[in-house]
Amino acid sequence: MMMSEERRRREGPADVRAPAPPAQSDLGGGREERASARDDRRKGGEAPLRAGFAALIGRPNAGKSTLLNRLVGEKLAIVSPRPQTTRNRVTGIRNLPAAQIVFVDTPGLHAGGDKLGTFMMETAERAVKDVDLVCLVVDATAREHPDPLALRALADARGPLVCAINKTDRVRSKSALLPIIDRWRAARAFDEIVPISALDGTNCERLLALIVERLPEHPFLFPPDATSDQPETFYVAEIIRERIFHLTHQDVPYAVAVRVDELAERRRPECLYIRATIFVEQDSQRGILIGRQGAMLKRIGTDARRTLEAFFGVKVFLDLTVQVRRNWRKDERALMEFGLRMTS
Repeated sequence: MMMSEERRRREGPADVRAPAPPAQSDLGGGREERASARDDRRKGGEAPLRAGFAALIGRPNAGKSTLLNRLVGEKLAIVSPRPQTTRNRVTGIRNLPAAQIVFVDTPGLHAGGDKLGTFMMETAERAVKDVDLVCLVVDATAREHPDPLALRALADARGPLVCAINKTDRVRSKSALLPIIDRWRAARAFDEIVPISALDGTNCERLLALIVERLPEHPFLFPPDATSDQPETFYVAEIIRERIFHLTHQDVPYAVAVRVDELAERRRPECLYIRATIFVEQDSQRGILIGRQGAMLKRIGTDARRTLEAFFGVKVFLDLTVQVRRNWRKDERALMEFGLRMTS
């Protein structure tokens, strides 16, 4: 959960560990408590509270992270023109007067890969099973409709299904969307199919309303000012990684992992001090990230620092180093260390 500058001053240093989300079994329990709260709201003429988890799944670069940021109202996930930038489940929370939606952005669906790729697919597949609602995000400009891999990923979905056909801003003729909608409707019994543009916001409020309607009646799962259940260190690492994706080329961004070693508030000078290590797999990649006389690393740090200062609302001192961890994407211990391995 992120804190504003005013709240930081009032409450002191932030605890970089966020509260863990409720266990999935909690969503189905406490019937008497939920019924009592629901009855109280109905007696007062209020709409019953709704709360639940909604997973965003789809192919790499379908626009899931852009949609997450749009629906939550804050930048929580990496956005890059390159596919497979999201590696882990990124959770964002949207709070409304009578509803709380916990969105889960998942890695892009793709076949094959190394241990990291396997982890990413397992993350997406588990999300489908664990949530109250699944929103499949489809690229309207893709060549194949429907997508067999996406349909297979929906096989274990247990709750309502919504299909968001994204990137309609790139479709010149809106009539061209009709056959795409018809193909997806024939392939799977979706509760709703909605053409949207996560980039410019077209139909995103309608999509949000449709999701809310299909959430279970339930008290809020998190405090009403929460925007995520991820720790602050997670977002620091993601923002650094995002800048690397934008500033480097070829296979370098995909070979990068970021570990935040220290995040602490300092009074003299007053700032948020962040020390992080960037890991790559080869010496040549380390050289590219550092650059001539440290120019590239300085640029990465400067760009990331500006984003972090806007994110946290305080001055940030960012200390970056680069280390080589050979073949870390195939190393189980390294994946665990970088938070890229499921423990259950």
